[in-house]
Amino acid sequence: MAVSLADLPVGQRPRERLLALGPQALSDVELLALLLRHGRRGASVLELAAELLVEHGGLAGLASARPEELSRRAGIGVAKAAAIIAAFHLGVRARGGPDTMIRLCGAVDVACAARPQFAGLRVERLLVLVCDAQNRLRQKVFVAQGAVDQVAVPVREIMNTVLRHDGRAFAVVHNHPSGDPTPSVDDRRATTLLTEAAHTVGLRFLDHVVIAGEAWASAPGYPVP
Repeated sequence: MAVSLADLPVGQRPRERLLALGPQALSDVELLALLLRHGRRGASVLELAAELLVEHGGLAGLASARPEELSRRAGIGVAKAAAIIAAFHLGVRARGGPDTMIRLCGAVDVACAARPQFAGLRVERLLVLVCDAQNRLRQKVFVAQGAVDQVAVPVREIMNTVLRHDGRAFAVVHNHPSGDPTPSVDDRRATTLLTEAAHTVGLRFLDHVVIAGEAWASAPGYPVP
């Protein structure tokens, strides 16, 4: 039988401790246990939370875990894996502050606005920053996962994403999990494709930035003949 938080003595239940003492009084294990809610057969929810943190080397490692990694573990499953991923990403978004106060005036602004979204990612993902006519950031939307090249870059989906969110301008950001932000040949080709597509539909393409950890680089397009 799975052991839940309700099976613990009242004084040891994380929820009651949080309400009485505040979240700062709880350990990482207790906060994670609140998300998990139930343990697994033979292990309490607190034991399951502790196992997860040890297995991933702490909160930072757990935050970078992929959903499929978490869901394969006994006692986790798809629902709990999704809750863990969602909690970490809510924290990232909260630290980023209100997007409507951000104006993208250059590659530096694009990189700063996008970097929190890529914290801990170990796979390549493509993020669209949707802006209004004054280049104020409206939305951050992931549209693809995997290599960004001339074939894989989802130009139509990117344009549709910007238009769907009533955007007038946009920037594109993707990461290099290798740690080297140097734009590849395919990255530069993608920039050229996006520049041409944006012109066709009447949007303003601001930049294409490659992020690798704390480092980043703008990916210039190839000159159009």
